[in-house]
Amino acid sequence: MNEDVQLYLDDAAERMEKALKHLSAELVKLRAGKATPSMLDGIMVDYYGVATPLQQVATINTPDARSIVIQPWEKKVIDAIEKAIFAANIGLTPGNNGETVRLNIPPLTEERRKGLVKQVKNEGEIAKVSIRNVRRELMDEFKKMEKDGLSEDSEKDAEDLAQKLTDKYYKKVEEILVKKEAEIMTV
Repeated sequence: MNEDVQLYLDDAAERMEKALKHLSAELVKLRAGKATPSMLDGIMVDYYGVATPLQQVATINTPDARSIVIQPWEKKVIDAIEKAIFAANIGLTPGNNGETVRLNIPPLTEERRKGLVKQVKNEGEIAKVSIRNVRRELMDEFKKMEKDGLSEDSEKDAEDLAQKLTDKYYKKVEEILVKKEAEIMTV
């Protein structure tokens, strides 16, 4: 196989892998009714006038499936943590006992579960579009290479490999979506 073709395929696989990683990162943010510290990713706390990630000012634990306990390293930060959680608008109300901040995760309603499944499918579609865009760019490169002297058979073989790569990543997206949907629909 032509070295250039392999380079383009490797680059495409890397970009498709990034689309999968992005999908996984987005799905982690969707609450499936179970408490996870990652639900608080992206929350910034006003720490002495500097916006600081929550994970850098406190320890976050999940003592059970329905609660998250945030143990700040300094008691002065408790109010700032509560404000940051309210401001993040993640649908959770913090409560504190002067030492820690506790978040209780309410069970999901059937309607909310169905809404989350729609969000999951939407995120999956975004990932598939990214993968299709990578495939289209790859096919365009192969067409250019054919004009620049790559044989027609080699170009067709390269297109077949690109399609196999696309199919492989589509399948991975589907597997991730099925797993997340099952997690959401499990009561």
